Amino acid sequence: MLSYLIRRVATGIAVLSVVSAIVFGIFYILPADPARLACGKACTEELIVTIRHNLELDVSLPVQYGRFVKGIFVGRTYLPGSEAQLDCAAPCLGYSFQTDQPVTTLLKDRLPATASIAFGASILWLLIGLSSGIVSALRRGTMIDKFSQGIALGAASLQIYFVGLILQFLFVNKLNWLPAPGYVSPWQYPLDWAKQMALPWITLAFLLSAIYSRLTRAGMIEVMSEDYVRTARAKGLESRKINIKHVLRGAITPIVTVFGLDLGALLGGAVITEYVFNVPGLGKLSTDAVNNLDLPVVTGTVIF
Repeated sequence: MLSYLIRRVATGIAVLSVVSAIVFGIFYILPADPARLACGKACTEELIVTIRHNLELDVSLPVQYGRFVKGIFVGRTYLPGSEAQLDCAAPCLGYSFQTDQPVTTLLKDRLPATASIAFGASILWLLIGLSSGIVSALRRGTMIDKFSQGIALGAASLQIYFVGLILQFLFVNKLNWLPAPGYVSPWQYPLDWAKQMALPWITLAFLLSAIYSRLTRAGMIEVMSEDYVRTARAKGLESRKINIKHVLRGAITPIVTVFGLDLGALLGGAVITEYVFNVPGLGKLSTDAVNNLDLPVVTGTVIF
């Protein structure tokens, strides 16, 4: 068991190292210059040189990457020996080129919004997907089954940006039932938090619950044909106990696996959802960083 954990940790570190190196390489070959973007309108060549030095862009790519890796483990010092010296404690992911804030601070500030979307939407899509899949499996071949799976097939074919914009137009702009999506602290304003998170939750739940509905239905139908289920029915057990204790338990394993992958992906940043609804989460942070060529933030969000 210990050797397995060591191998998995080593593999994870190797993957993160390769991904971060690729991000650095892609950023390095781009034709745009972050120093010129940060310089503003009243820009001179001398000022660009100074900014490049302050951002440590005037050294080679291997040196930049080596300093970045060193900062993660032991911290690093920016502009040592100067009046503008900055000490960044480990794990140091650098400072944003645009805001001069530590990347770790930006990640901590944006994580609650992404976590709110992920956990709220996951609860909804599990409830909707599991319940509709169970009903479809138990009513296989009926109109209920056909209607439920038809809705699931249609929902699985749609995209977040299409459904999100339609729902926002209806419930925010036309009917005024909900406020514009955003983020406030659930500890200070729980009702406003739920209202502003409602549309992202509904959008993700509508699309992902379709996948879970089809998985649940297929899994339960497969398990219901097993010998131990037929034996339980032959012994006279109640259908409710059989469906819950035997059928659903046997069909839940692939659903749990897929749920873990989906939840992990959302915690890494629901990029399209946050961009459509303008929610200040990790996904919005990463897209803004890419547009602004903010390498430390891009690398930090990718590693996170």
